Amino acid sequence: MRTAAQYEILPAYPLADVPQIKRALVARGVDVIDLGAGDADLAPPPAAVAALRETALDPLMGRYPFQLGLPAYREAVSAWMLRRFGVSVDPFREVLPLIGSKEGIAHIAFAYVGPGDVTILPDPGYQPYIGGTLLAGGRPHTVPLRAEHDFLIRLDELPPDVRSRARVLYLNYPNNPTAAVAPRAYLEAAVEFCRAHDALLVYDNAYSEIAFDGYRPPSILEIPGARDVAVEFHSFSKTYNMTGWRIGWAAGNAEAIAALGRLKAFLDTGQFLPIQAAAAAALASYDEWVPRNVAVFRDRRDSFGAALTALGLDVRIPQATMYFWVPVPGGEASESFARRALLQQGLVMMPGNALGRGGEGYFRMALTQRPDRLLEAAARLGRIL
Repeated sequence: MRTAAQYEILPAYPLADVPQIKRALVARGVDVIDLGAGDADLAPPPAAVAALRETALDPLMGRYPFQLGLPAYREAVSAWMLRRFGVSVDPFREVLPLIGSKEGIAHIAFAYVGPGDVTILPDPGYQPYIGGTLLAGGRPHTVPLRAEHDFLIRLDELPPDVRSRARVLYLNYPNNPTAAVAPRAYLEAAVEFCRAHDALLVYDNAYSEIAFDGYRPPSILEIPGARDVAVEFHSFSKTYNMTGWRIGWAAGNAEAIAALGRLKAFLDTGQFLPIQAAAAAALASYDEWVPRNVAVFRDRRDSFGAALTALGLDVRIPQATMYFWVPVPGGEASESFARRALLQQGLVMMPGNALGRGGEGYFRMALTQRPDRLLEAAARLGRIL
């Protein structure tokens, strides 16, 4: 059977064969340390677990959620956005529950991108940006993220034909995989760019709460004029260690939220209501639970960063996210380096080129293991070096 043209041009998903290799190594008795995915070994908030347990027993909570979802979840999101960012969003017009932020980020392209349209996206970057673009029939314009530019997309250097045909600009700060953060002036320029070119700003803010040393990442909706052009995406995966729960939300421009909701009505019937109730409970526990969780990542960052620096690596200590983005020493290709680490030392890490050609020359390591395991990972990395 013939597959569609837009399917055929999808790139291979990063490290698709690693689970099989990892399973084979474990079967041989190899002690594998996996720092590849941003999937922490930590528990979710007890309040979320308790809410899930309680609401799952209610037969009415097993009905179709549809796109409305659980009104209490929408209201909890709206209240949290106001408390955290000082941003007021209407829970029923400017908020949309998602089955994880990933699906919303990928699907929104179907509402705004068609054949001949251009999206501007970071390279390296989260793969749903390019996947949504290609499946919608659009043309991705990838912009390499460079250390000398602080890993920011230089909007003023985009070619004129890209600016004129751009329908969507994808931004993600704090950034995966580079861990870069964006100054407010840059976000203001991004909003003005989208207003000037009638483009949608898709702002992936999944790491807004994993930040250190007093840094508090902003919402794009704090920027004047952003409500006219921007939709922001949030996830429970990183902040609340709820990767497998698949719950998130979009907030922002009411027309874009309505367009994504209409589109999703043809694709899914919403997330299980007890999971939405659990997410609302997690938000309610933010003040007492999240700072302690972030402190765990901070301690891991500090000890692992010191160990990597001691190896002589060119390490930037991240101000946010759960990642170290490290130049590959010696000029070796990133995929070759990562495969040597896996096969010779049982160490899983993400080669930079798996997240786009612009990531070549780097590798990513996630703070997803206990401190002793991170130090053992650094020792294994030292043996590879």
